[in-house]
Amino acid sequence: MMHMIKLCVGVATPEELEGYRSERAHWWGADYGEDVHVHRTRTTPRRKAEIEGIGSIYWVISGVVRCRQPILRLAEATDEQGLKCCDIIMAPDMVRTIPRPKSPFQGWRYLEPKDAPADLEHGGFADEGSVELAEELARLGLI
Repeated sequence: MMHMIKLCVGVATPEELEGYRSERAHWWGADYGEDVHVHRTRTTPRRKAEIEGIGSIYWVISGVVRCRQPILRLAEATDEQGLKCCDIIMAPDMVRTIPRPKSPFQGWRYLEPKDAPADLEHGGFADEGSVELAEELARLGLI
C-alpha cells in the first residue's frame, strides 16, 4: 500500500476544501458517473497498483497535514491543451487526521503508510473541541 501527499494551495481549512470540492462535484459526476472528487495532475504515479483502491491522498493545508481522502482509482486523461495527464479519483469523504506540520514542496509525493498521520478518531481526538487541541499540540511539537 502507498499513499500520496499534496499541498492544497489557496485553501485555509479542511472545511473550505470540502466546500470547494462539493461545489465542483457535479462536474466530475458527469465525467465519471458517480459521486467523486477529482484532482488532475500531470504525472501518473508509477506505483499506481499500490495506490488504487487502498491508498489515500493526504492534504497539506496552510503548512499542516489536516485531512485525507481515499483514492478510488487513477485514470488517464487529456487536458484542454491535448496533453496527457492523470485524474486522481477520490471518495468525497474527508477524513480528519492528527495535524502534522509539513514543509512546502512542489507537485505530489508518495507517502509511506508508516509516515502518514493517524486519523483523529484513532488518535484519541474524536470528541468535540479535540481538533483544536490536536492542532495546538501539533504546533507545540507534542504529537
